[in-house]
This record gives sequence, structure tokens and C-alpha cells, in this order.
Amino acid sequence: MKIPGARIVFSEEDKEWVMTQIKKVLDSGQLTLGSYGSEFEQAFAALHRAPYAVATNSGTSSLEIILRALGVEGKEVIVPTNTFFATAAAVIHAGAKPRFADINEETFALSPESILENLTCETAGVIVVHIGGMITPEIELIQQLCRAKGLFLIEDAAHAHGSSWKGQRAGTFGVAGSFSFYPTKIMTSGEGGMIVTHSEQIKNEAAIYRDQGKEKFSSNFHIRLGYNWRMSELHAIVGLAQLRRLGDFIEARTRIARVYDKGLPGITGVKPVLEAPGGRGCYYKYLAVLENGIERTRLKQLLREKHQVGLSGEVYEVPLHQQPVFTRYGTGRFPVSEKLCAQHICLPIYSNMTEREAEYVLESLSETIKELGVSQKVLIGGVK
Repeated sequence: MKIPGARIVFSEEDKEWVMTQIKKVLDSGQLTLGSYGSEFEQAFAALHRAPYAVATNSGTSSLEIILRALGVEGKEVIVPTNTFFATAAAVIHAGAKPRFADINEETFALSPESILENLTCETAGVIVVHIGGMITPEIELIQQLCRAKGLFLIEDAAHAHGSSWKGQRAGTFGVAGSFSFYPTKIMTSGEGGMIVTHSEQIKNEAAIYRDQGKEKFSSNFHIRLGYNWRMSELHAIVGLAQLRRLGDFIEARTRIARVYDKGLPGITGVKPVLEAPGGRGCYYKYLAVLENGIERTRLKQLLREKHQVGLSGEVYEVPLHQQPVFTRYGTGRFPVSEKLCAQHICLPIYSNMTEREAEYVLESLSETIKELGVSQKVLIGGVK
């Protein structure tokens, strides 16, 4: 049995629908900012129970647009250090300074305490990242803290399409949420992103910024320093096809996650990161933490070579404060992030994975950890 770390799934029916709609667009000649993009925005907003959504060419640009619309230039924005490059890069490109913060060991997310520890007179706001598609159970406390301190709250929901906490959707706890449709995400448009917001002002500013800063599509009068951040009609069509399946994708991934939830506690040396009561994640990733002494690189190698099981990419392997490009923004110690970034793994999970495949992953993981334990004891004993 061969298990890839991730798999992009399109049904034959969806492939046919996409090709039919693409032909219509090619016949029409309107390849950007047309009816499919508008339909995608409206459908995504409705799913997330928000009044507005603005499609962009990437999740990275959607984050930067939100920050620019909020006027962060010259200020600081608190960012967890265990996130993707784009979270901090968007802050910098928008003219602000990222202030890295450590995380809660149980949630992989910022906590109210970590935010308070990093507040300065220059702090304008906070970006919370829903790692793996799980919303931290402290999200309401973070909301309250930001309101009390006069800070904006942005959600980097690149992992969290359709996720919720106590029935409220990801992307709606702050002033705006940013989603990514990169090919590896739970749903994709090929490339693309989406801003979700209750703010009409942010919605209007986003429409301007994504289209070269023009006051309207038909004008060449530029009122903002925007960029070409538009989503094409072709990408919107792919996104619509995937969005129709999102509920099915989440249900399928949740079914696999429950196999892992049940099986991992019986494997010595690895601890699952479980969903908190009240949360409903989309399971973009399934996270588990390795015990001290289990070498992740070797574990992944043995799983791949001996069992044909690939683990998906970490979230994330190297925290931002250790990335060379960000050293000028602070290189302090962040012990929880450093520990979790080094010791977690992401088990394979995708929307057409079978329960038998998940069980095989668990069997292979158990055997590999046992093998690593034996080899380590032999080395320590000096036999080899």
C-alpha cells in the first residue's frame, strides 16, 4: 500500500463541469473580474456567514490587502512565530513590523498571555493563525482582549476553510479573515485567496487594492498604491467546483481524523493534537507531537522507504524568528514554538482517503517508532 502525504482530488463530474465553464469564459472574452469571480465571492461569504468576500490571486495578497486597508504603516503587528513566511511577509510589505510571539503548547496558537507579553505602544493589531484548520478555544478571550486594548484582530485562516468554533465560522472572529486556495489546501482554485469581512470599508478598499489601486474597474484613475492582485475567471471556476464539495471534503477528513484519534493513544512515543470540545476543524492537517528522542527526519525516511507512507509538510518546520530573512525583526527565544516546530508531525489526510489506509498509516507509524527505539538503545549501549 502506498500512501502519499497529500492528494488533490477532483471528481470526473467536476472536471467536466470546470471544462464546460472555462469554454464559456473563453467564448465570452471576459477572463477576469467577471460573473464567476462574483459568484465565488458570494458563495464563499454565504458559507462563512459573512456579508462580504473579495477574491484575490493568493492568500498572501489577501492578508496584505487587509493590512493596507487598516493603515498599519509604521506600526507593529503581533504574529505567532510558528506560521508560514507569508503571514509576516504581508505585514512587512504593508509597511509594518511583525512582532513575533510564542504560542500555547496545547493549541499551537497565540494565547491572550502571549499577546499581552508582546504589547508595546506601537502595537496596532494581532494576527491569529488557525494552524491545521483548528480554531483555538481561546479565540473569544483573544477577541475580548483586542477590543479592550483597541487592537484589530485578523485571522490567517489559510488552513481553516469551513472550520468553526461554537458554530461560528473561521474568518469572522476579527475584522477580517484571509483564506488561501493554494493547491495543497482542503479546497483549491489552483492559485488564489479570499478576504472575508463584515466591514464594508475593508471590502471596498480590497476591491481597489487588488485592481492596481483603481477607483473602479473601468477607470484608469488610481487612488491607492495597489497591485495586480486579481483572481482570474478560470481560477474562480475551479474554486466554485471545489467549494461545492467542501462539506464532503470536511466530512471525509473528519472520518479519517477519528481513526487517528482512536489509534494514536495506543502508540508509545506520539501524542495526537485533539480537537477541543466546541470546535469543528476542517482537518487540513492532522497534527501529532513526538516524544523527546524520536528523530523526525529519520522517522519520515523510514516510513517512506519501508512502508511507502509519506507524511505531509510540517506547520511549520522552522519558526519565523529562525528564518534568515526575518532576523532583523527579533531573534529572541520562543521555547514552545521551537519545541513544537521540531517535534510535531502531520499524518496523511485527504478527502478520498480510506479508513483502511489510515489504519495502515498507524500500523506503519507504530512499527517505525518501535524500530527507532530499538536502534537508539543499541547505539546507546555501544553494541554498534
